[in-house]
Parts: sequence; structure tokens; C-alpha cells
Amino acid sequence: MKTITFIGNGNMALSIAKGLKDNYKIEVVGRESKKLESFEQKLGVRIQKHLLGNYTIEQKTIILCVKPANIKEVAEKVQGKAKIIYSVLAGTSIKKLKDNFSTSAVVRAMPNLAASVGKSMTTLTGDFDFKEEAQELFTAIGATRWLGSEKEIDIATALAGSGPAYLALIAESLADGAVKQGLKRDDAMAIMRGLFEGFGALIQDIHPALLKDGVMSPGGTTAAGYAALEQGNVRSACIETIEKAYNRAMEL
Repeated sequence: MKTITFIGNGNMALSIAKGLKDNYKIEVVGRESKKLESFEQKLGVRIQKHLLGNYTIEQKTIILCVKPANIKEVAEKVQGKAKIIYSVLAGTSIKKLKDNFSTSAVVRAMPNLAASVGKSMTTLTGDFDFKEEAQELFTAIGATRWLGSEKEIDIATALAGSGPAYLALIAESLADGAVKQGLKRDDAMAIMRGLFEGFGALIQDIHPALLKDGVMSPGGTTAAGYAALEQGNVRSACIETIEKAYNRAMEL
């Protein structure tokens, strides 16, 4: 069974490891023994645990899950040349990764929060020779999409990586609106969750514009509510949201 080595033991590493644990041996490198023990307990299988510091990555398959600001510090505490580094670090270029780590190849991956429930939309780009392996690894936590450039994955980070936070705001706001009109909070939350579950299935096969047109009858309730969204510049705000998040990824 092939070994996958995680450098970093945070929530994203744990979510990915949960998807891989049945088909791979899991090795985790971290700063503190207690956190490594906790990682193993939450994962539910035995793992190989190593403290960061003179650790060798020689010819290993690495999934890098540290904070972008800590790259240099972490790189200085490992030795050897990795076979491949899969990096889930937002806004961190392949060049920067290669400048700090010795590795034969790099693939950038951008999962999102839904990795924790096996429903991530993970975008990938980098060394094309590892495209198939990258898709195999990250399909364990949801859907994948290989992109042709780093610019595209930085845009995708703004869309899919940050997207759960934006949709959470919409979800909360819609539920608040129902409560404002007199619906009980528990009922509003349950209905909102059902709405998002059904919408998630519908949007897989129907263009958003056609989906909207299918719901909006002339002079009806949907048309009245939709007009309020347009008056509030929600469409423009969403477009600007992606721009701002992408620009921030470039700053990082």
C-alpha cells in the first residue's frame, strides 16, 4: 500500500486523510506530539507520526498543508528531495514552492471546506505528468478539475475555495428574511438546508439562467424577490467578490 505523507496536521490535512485512509498508508509530520496523537484519534486509523525537524522527504509523495507564511521555516526543517509535492496553500506559486523545497514536481491543489464531508470541489494545476495521480488522490474528497495555469487556479480559489463562506452568508440571510416575516428560526433553518441540498443537485445539469427562468413566473413571488436582489446589486457584488478574492490571492 502506497504511503502519503502530510506535512501539517490541521483540518484540511485531516479531511483529505479521511478520504485516503482506506487505500493509502498515512504519514503525518507536525510540530507537536499531542496534536499528532489527536490527528490519529480523529482519523480513526494508525498513522506514522513524525516531529518536524531534520525529517527526510526523499522520494516521498507529499501533501503540504501548512500556512503559506510558514513555508520557509518548514522547508528548512526537512531534508532530501521529494518525488512530488501537492500543495493546498492558497496563493502560493509553484516557483515559490520550488524555491523553498527540493522536489521533482509540484502540483497545486485547492480543495474547499466540503472536503470534510467528501464533497469538495478541488481544482488542480502543475506538473502534467502527475495529473492522473492528482485526480486520483483528490477525488477521494469530492470532484476535481484540472486547470491549465496558475492564474486559473487562483481565480478558482476565489470561486470554489472561498465560495462556502459566500454561500453561507446567502443561506443565513435568506433564513433571517424568513424569520423577519414570522417563520420560526428552527423551521427557517431546516427549510433553508433543504433548499440548498436540492439546489446543489439541480445546478449540476441546468444552467443557472435556465433554472431561474424555470422558477420565475410572470408577476409572481419569485419575480418580486428577484427584483429586490437586483435592486440590491447582488449580482454586481458577487462578481466583485471574486475579483477582490483573486486579487488577495495574488497579494499572498
